[in-house]
Formats: sequence, C-alpha cells, structure tokens
Amino acid sequence: MFSLRSNAWQGRGPCTPGGAPFGRPRSPLIRYRSFMTAESTTRKSRGGRPKGDPSSLRVSTIGVRVSADEYATLKSKAEHMGMMPAQWLREAALSRRLPSPPVPAINRAQYAELARLSANLNQLAWSANSGEPVTVSDALLTQIAIEVARLRLALIGVGEVP
Repeated sequence: MFSLRSNAWQGRGPCTPGGAPFGRPRSPLIRYRSFMTAESTTRKSRGGRPKGDPSSLRVSTIGVRVSADEYATLKSKAEHMGMMPAQWLREAALSRRLPSPPVPAINRAQYAELARLSANLNQLAWSANSGEPVTVSDALLTQIAIEVARLRLALIGVGEVP
C-alpha cells in the first residue's frame, strides 16, 4: 500500500507546502522568496467609505467599573436616547458642566478679610445715612481702597498675597 505518510517516515522527508514533493528539500531562498512583482502588489481602490480625519479618531479608552444596578440605569438612559451606553456616557461627560473646583484656602482667608472690611464700611455708611456725624481720616480711606484693590487682584490670582 502506498501513502505519502509512509514515504515521509522512510526518510524521504515530508510532503508539505513549503517543501518539495517526496522529501526533496528545497533551498531556503526559494522557499521564502515571493513571486509577486511590484506591479501585482499595488491595489486598485475598492471604493467604500473614505477615511475620516485622523484627529477625530478615538484611540484612547477609559475603563469605568459600575455595579449591575448602575449599568441597568445607564443602559436604560442610553436606550431612551437611542444610543449605546458608551456613547451616552461620552455625550453626558463632555456636554455637561462640571461642578466648580474647591475654593483654595488662601481665597477663603481673603474672602473673610474682605467681609470684615465690608462690615466696617457698612457700619460707617449706616451711621452717615442715619444723620450721625461720621469722621473718617483720609489715611483710612486710602488704606481701604488699597486693600480692596489688593484683594480683588489676589482673588483672581494676579496680585501678591502676604
């Protein structure tokens, strides 16, 4: 009985796609050489959808773990809007206004100082409006004006803060 397998075991070599039939080994250069020419490697466009703008491609992934209840809620909200849950999360995260960041401690201290100054000015204005004589030195008014200007600049991060 004749079979290719029996010939391979008799020392004649395997009959494989990379080798010659009946075990005659071929040169490694011939085995791996491509018979395609440069003309045959250029392809004609097959049509289809044109490639989009490379800057608009989404290449980064953000993993978010949610519980089963949270996923069900997200899925129902996305279905209500006719979207996939990932698309709904992207739209919700990018289109909504985020909560304001926490106020730095220095701003809280400056706010308290501004509140103290405004309370003193309020008392002076109330006294003047009620008809009581109010005397304020020019040096005090100049100092208040300088402090208010300094506080305004400090609150927006431009001026020096002691």
